[in-house]
Amino acid sequence: MSTNKKYFGTDGIRGKVGDYPITADFVLKLGWAVGRVFAKEGRGFILVGKDTRISGYMFESALEAGLSAAGVDAKMLGPMPTPGIAYLTRTLRARAGIVISASHNPYFDNGIKFFSVEGTKLPDELEYQIERYIDSDMTTVDSSQLGKVQRVSDAAGRYIEFCKSTVPLKLDFSGMRIVVDCANGATYHIAPHVFREIGAEVVSIGVNPDGLNINEDCGATNTQALVEKVKEYRADLGIALDGDGDRLIMVDHQGEVVDGDELIYIIAKSRLKAGQLTGPVVGTLMTNLGMEHALKAEGITLMRANVGDRYVMEMLLKENGVLGGEGSGHIICLDRTTTGDGIVAALQVLSEMQVSGKSLAELKSGMQKYPMELVNVRVAKKVDINKFDSIKKAVAAVEKKLGDNGRVLLRASGTEPLIRVMVEGVNADEVVKYAHQLAEDVRNAITA
Repeated sequence: MSTNKKYFGTDGIRGKVGDYPITADFVLKLGWAVGRVFAKEGRGFILVGKDTRISGYMFESALEAGLSAAGVDAKMLGPMPTPGIAYLTRTLRARAGIVISASHNPYFDNGIKFFSVEGTKLPDELEYQIERYIDSDMTTVDSSQLGKVQRVSDAAGRYIEFCKSTVPLKLDFSGMRIVVDCANGATYHIAPHVFREIGAEVVSIGVNPDGLNINEDCGATNTQALVEKVKEYRADLGIALDGDGDRLIMVDHQGEVVDGDELIYIIAKSRLKAGQLTGPVVGTLMTNLGMEHALKAEGITLMRANVGDRYVMEMLLKENGVLGGEGSGHIICLDRTTTGDGIVAALQVLSEMQVSGKSLAELKSGMQKYPMELVNVRVAKKVDINKFDSIKKAVAAVEKKLGDNGRVLLRASGTEPLIRVMVEGVNADEVVKYAHQLAEDVRNAITA
């Protein structure tokens, strides 16, 4: 969580259901606090959507009650992908959008995150205002001023049409066979329709949510079932989304996994060829060095933000870029939408396959991923590794051996008492050896 804020982290408020603050009473108060902040701007309404985890029912009701007590109307979307809620917040002119989701986490976690009327994350000042209300006494407006609640019946259809609009109408996707894994999450009733309606033949898996099976052995965090289905159906490719639909991992016709870095590379080349790429491509400190080199060969600059899609977005806006993301599959196409969107990103890749006449395997072949080894060093308490000369010397020695074809990154975890040691290079055996050697150097320096 952010050091400055009491409740908000980098992406809303998240944790285990039943453990404070992910409790019904806290979320009721949160709904009221959000309502009080936005009530200052006039009547309006706030959209509320969720993914498919069982606790969504409880938190949906709690938010509904809190918003009503603050005198704010709510429109309920039901299960809806996070990027779909961002889109609908913008197009329905809502005061804000609230998402009940813990993204790629298991069912026993949940979280609450927010979108502004522009379909972007809330500014810090609004989050501070919400926190101040959470820590004050809850009151209820006069009965005549209580907020009303409605269901939005056409939410899914609106978002499906938007997704389809992000690729040219003239492209014909008939004859393309796709396996789509919806992670038993919020895209289960949307993604298969999108890809069918552009003309593709679709095999759907992970489309039977029961409240407990979201992200379980499926989706963008576990592609094994998708790989098997792609091979079984001899599909052209597979698409894996996560529980709330903002991550994308793909599988080519050979059953090879294509991660976020490789997908960003494909989209970047496509945009460049179409004369639509402005500014740099933005990755993170963890973006594979192979992507940086492959983009450089095309004359495209890669800039690295801190890990987290929030920081990628900040750098894209600052540098006037249109494309960025992470290897985990958060892909932001700012020339198409306002946030990371797995379905929209997949459509951009399919579009390039049709325009170029190349398979996914061929499109990714221009980028060679460098072997990467990540070792976590557990520490008793937070330490500043920059203060240890012995660690600096050890890192410099490894960097010298790797030269321009390798990279070392040491960083403290933002959520756990860990130092993450990452080494990339051309030779996999060397990379593993150097990473474990550096991890031992870090361990020795800290314990000494």
